[in-house]
Order: sequence, then C-alpha cells, then structure tokens
Amino acid sequence: MFPPVPPLDDRSQLIREHMPLVELVVQRMTPQVPSFMTKEDMTSAAMVGLIDAANKFDATKGVKFKTFAEYRVRGAILDEMRKLDWFSRSMRDKQNQLTQTMLRMERLLGRSPEEEEMAVEMGMSLDDYRTLLAEVSHLGCVSLHETLDHTEDGRSFLDSLEDVGGPTPSELIEKQEMTRLMAEILDELSEKERLVIALYYYEELTQKEIAEVLSVSEGRVSQLHSQALLKLRVKLINSDLYEP
Repeated sequence: MFPPVPPLDDRSQLIREHMPLVELVVQRMTPQVPSFMTKEDMTSAAMVGLIDAANKFDATKGVKFKTFAEYRVRGAILDEMRKLDWFSRSMRDKQNQLTQTMLRMERLLGRSPEEEEMAVEMGMSLDDYRTLLAEVSHLGCVSLHETLDHTEDGRSFLDSLEDVGGPTPSELIEKQEMTRLMAEILDELSEKERLVIALYYYEELTQKEIAEVLSVSEGRVSQLHSQALLKLRVKLINSDLYEP
C-alpha cells in the first residue's frame, strides 16, 4: 500500500521551508560533479528531488523531512549527473595523464612535485596546468570516496582517513602503518591544500565557504582540492599498503 500523499498546502509549505537545502546540497556536491554539469543543471535536478520528497514524504515513518529530502535531492543530482555521462573518456584520459606524470615525478624527486614542476614536466603553462586540475577535479576518480583500484568493494581514500570501527588484531599493524603514512602525506601538502581537505571533508564547508576562508576564488579551491587528492592518490599507490 502506498503512503498517504500530504495535502497540497502541506507539500507547498515543505518545499518553501526547505528551499535553502537545495542550495546547500548543490554547493556541497559541486566539487563532485563533471565540469559540463552546470550549477543550473544541479539546481534544477535538486528542485525535482525536493518536490519528489514532498510528494512522497510519510510522517508516520518517524523520519525527519530534512533527512528524507536531502537523500532525495542528492539522488536527483546524481541521476542527472549519470544522464550527462559522468565518466567522459577525454576527462578520464586527462586524469590518468596527471596521475602518471605525478607518479614519475614523485619517484624522480623523492617527494611530491609542486604545481610549477608538474606544469614544466607536462609541457604547459602554470595557468593551463591549473585549468586541467579544475577540469579533472569534477571526476569521481579524484574523490576521497573513490576506491584506489576502481572496484566497488576496494579501499577508498576516506577509508584510510577515517576510523570506521575497531580493527581486528590482524588489521591493527596495517592500520597503524596507514595512519603513519597518511600523516606523512598530509605533512607534504601545502598549507592551503591541507586546509581545503580539512575544511571540506571534516568541517563540511562548501566550496564557496572555503574560498571565503582562504580569500581565494572558488576556482582556485577546486584546483587545490584536485592537486591535494592527486598527491594523496600517488602516495598511496607508491606505498607498500597499496595492492593493485
């Protein structure tokens, strides 16, 4: 049996009261979507999700509407993202080029290369390199939620950073080594890269809010985010804990 549909006036009120949720979810998801998906695309999809949530909300289930609506809004944006072909081949190729170049430079220099060194190695200007970072930052493969080996059940960056529960004795040594490695990796990031990671993943600020904190443009935040996660990925691939 289908849940009762809320009266039209109630649905309209729910939508009006939760309009700010649309903007909040769009801001938070901006770094996770492809560059060809505009903010207008996201907002439009988010509104569809909010309306759908208002139509399907069942207060008798004991779930707050905000929680239910946020789930629906995020889902609507993700659905729209898939329609727009999230994993475009050209962007994936560019991201792989960046990863391979940084792997090569890391092994040559014995440290994470700077933006200027990466640009020289790739035969492009610093501005062009930063533009490339901004482009690939919208791919799922430069997210802390992306698995290292691109499988559905593989270990993700976020798994390496989070304490997801008490480890078994056999996992304890590996966990301690991973913690040490992640501390070393974060130490090698620039101050602004560390701040972007901390503010976005731990403080859950939006890209716009981070830009205000750092007194830089939103585009620069996107570049710093991409560069930081690229360094994290390369360091983990180079470590003994990474098993392809």
